[in-house]
Amino acid sequence: MKVICLTGGLASGKSTAVKHLATKGAVVIDADILGHQAYNPGTAAFDEVITSFGEEVRGGDGQIDRKALGGKVFGKPEALRKLTDIVWPEIRRLAELELAAIADSNSEAIVVLEAAVLFEAGWEDIGEEIWVLTVDRETAIERSMARDKAPRDAVERRLDSQLSNEVRTSRADVVITNDDSVAKMLAQIDSAYAESTGSSGAR
Repeated sequence: MKVICLTGGLASGKSTAVKHLATKGAVVIDADILGHQAYNPGTAAFDEVITSFGEEVRGGDGQIDRKALGGKVFGKPEALRKLTDIVWPEIRRLAELELAAIADSNSEAIVVLEAAVLFEAGWEDIGEEIWVLTVDRETAIERSMARDKAPRDAVERRLDSQLSNEVRTSRADVVITNDDSVAKMLAQIDSAYAESTGSSGAR
C-alpha cells in the first residue's frame, strides 16, 4: 500500500483533484469527513469539546452545534488551538484506522489522504509522498468569491490565515499548479500519478 498526502490552500482544486484520482483507482480518505466524525457523541473528542467549551455548544439534537462552537473560537487563537488540540489527534486516529482497514483488504492500494491542514496538524508523516496544489492569490480570491458568494475582504482574511504556497511547496514531493484550466491541472496529476505508481492507468 502507498499513501499520498494531498493538501493545498483555499480554492486550489483539492476536491477536483481527489475526485479525479478516485477515477484512476485511488482510495480517498477525506480529513474533513473524519473531522465531522470526530465530533460524534460518545467519542472522547465530543466529551472534551463539551468540557472545554461548555454545554451551550451541544445542540438540541445532541450533536455539536458547529455554529455555536465557531463563535467560541473565531478570532480567538488560544481557543482555536485548544479545539484543534482536541480534534486533530482524533482525526489522525480515525485516518489510521481507515488506513489499517484498507491495508488489510488490499495491500496494493494507492491511498490519497486529502487534508487542508496536513502541515498544521503534523500529519505529513502518514504518507510516503506529499502532493501540494497551488493557485496564485488573485485566482484563489476570484474563485472563492464566485464559489462561496463571499466578500473579497472575508476571502482575503481566510487566505491570510493559511500557510503560504511557498511554505507548502518547500515541504512537497510533488507540486501541482492550478492557475489555469482544470484540464491542465488534471494533466499534471495524471503525470504525477503515473510516476508515483509506475502505471498510467487505474490499479
